[in-house]
Amino acid sequence: MSNAGHRLLWTVIALLLVAGGAGALTASLGTLPGADPAAVLLSAELVDRWRRAAPWSTLAAAVAGALFALAGQRLLARELRGPDGTLRGTLSHPGRRPGRTRLATDVLADALARDLTGNPGVRRARVVLTGAPPHPDVWIRVDLTADAPTAGVREHVRAAVRRFAATTDCQPAHLDVTARIEASHP
Repeated sequence: MSNAGHRLLWTVIALLLVAGGAGALTASLGTLPGADPAAVLLSAELVDRWRRAAPWSTLAAAVAGALFALAGQRLLARELRGPDGTLRGTLSHPGRRPGRTRLATDVLADALARDLTGNPGVRRARVVLTGAPPHPDVWIRVDLTADAPTAGVREHVRAAVRRFAATTDCQPAHLDVTARIEASHP
């Protein structure tokens, strides 16, 4: 789901909760037209139906509550996943002929990280893509061995980024490379 879709979803949820709270407040204050503030919230007939359906009514309420809690937990976990601004979803480019090419951004980041670790001096690599798909920001962290030649690694990173730009048709708007050298073992 896109960022706009998430904002719309959270706005709808917030408006429903505010409307429900405002309705309950106006009913309790007696300002709701046709509602008596001294009247009970649930009618005797509704309470009687609830009691006749016991224990199934209680079970149904518990299951509905558990489903709402699970849906809320999954929605919140999805919102909190990944670094802020991480490019999620698919990268889509129009083709020369009718149709589009769609690639998962996680796959692209993993492919660039694998390409970077092809150099013997690079022990680990981590890649994060942020920003707009045609010109994403590329954040790279490479962990180098103590004996890695920095000039060779620098050229390897440049070549990997050039290959990434050529294969994805995305020229990075910003490239940030952090290199950490591991301490040599005695």
